[in-house]
Amino acid sequence: MLDLSSGKPVVTDTTSSVLDRAAEAAARATPDSVARRVRGLSDRMVAWIFIAPTILLLLAINVFPLVWAIRLSFTNYRANRPNEPIREVGLQNYSRILNDTDTWLAMQATAHFVFWTILLQTVIGFSLAYLIDRKFRGHAFWTTIILVPMMLSPAVVGNFWRFLYEPQIGLFSYLVSFFTGIPPTEIQMLSSVNLAPWAIVIVDTWMWTPYVMLICLAGLRSIPDYIYEAAEVDRASNWRQFWSITLPMALPFIMLAVLFRGIENFKMFDMVNLLTGGGPGSTTEVASITLKREAFEKWRTGFSSAFAIILFVAVFGLANIYVKVLNRVKSR
Repeated sequence: MLDLSSGKPVVTDTTSSVLDRAAEAAARATPDSVARRVRGLSDRMVAWIFIAPTILLLLAINVFPLVWAIRLSFTNYRANRPNEPIREVGLQNYSRILNDTDTWLAMQATAHFVFWTILLQTVIGFSLAYLIDRKFRGHAFWTTIILVPMMLSPAVVGNFWRFLYEPQIGLFSYLVSFFTGIPPTEIQMLSSVNLAPWAIVIVDTWMWTPYVMLICLAGLRSIPDYIYEAAEVDRASNWRQFWSITLPMALPFIMLAVLFRGIENFKMFDMVNLLTGGGPGSTTEVASITLKREAFEKWRTGFSSAFAIILFVAVFGLANIYVKVLNRVKSR
């Protein structure tokens, strides 16, 4: 029945009786064995029934490929030769990787990229968050403008900055030339051995500093106002409030941003591949680029699987240690 004044259905006695009869009919139609099983299920069992498909899907997508990669890392398997017999090589792949000079050069390039991007993004991101937290006029507008790079896809950002870095027509070269007096044609950001690593650092910092800023801003907004009021009563200077209140209380959020960006930058691939492809030479060949070349250019699947497992263990181990330090900082 429909209430004309509100337009909502009204449950009358007739409707209720019809629903009751339908429920009774469904109960009578249910076999006794099934009914007893349903009545015997606990709330936890019902919850497991609902989440079991999701868990199975995650196992199929995440756990199975990892286990299969571990299995292949102990073999000489090549994906482009699937019909050849697979031979067990033990720890030979791991030994070759750990004693390979090119691998360590790739890890060195990765460490350079991760260190400088995290440092710049943390310093700039926290500084922007601190300024925006002052809530000056137009802070909402500028916050939106700052977030624009983070909203773009890496493919768009890579092609956009590749155009900016062009020495002939790129705006970046002319901007540097305006401040330094160096001719724009001599500013080879992507083809110079010395400048190419910094070109990638600049792009990644430009794109992901807003992400760090948001996390730091959440930390600053979580500090209660009465703490600052008490500090002002004690006549603490702004500098003293920053070092004694703002920075210590926002430190867990800063460390959390460092953790997220460190993990992402350690496995960076798309930006480096779009800008330099690992060149010039192997100057910007980070670990992910080396892994791609071993797996899909040289087709050494077993070798690349071992390399992937080493990278996974390194990231997982460092992240685990870092999380323990973060928990100690949060519990202070």
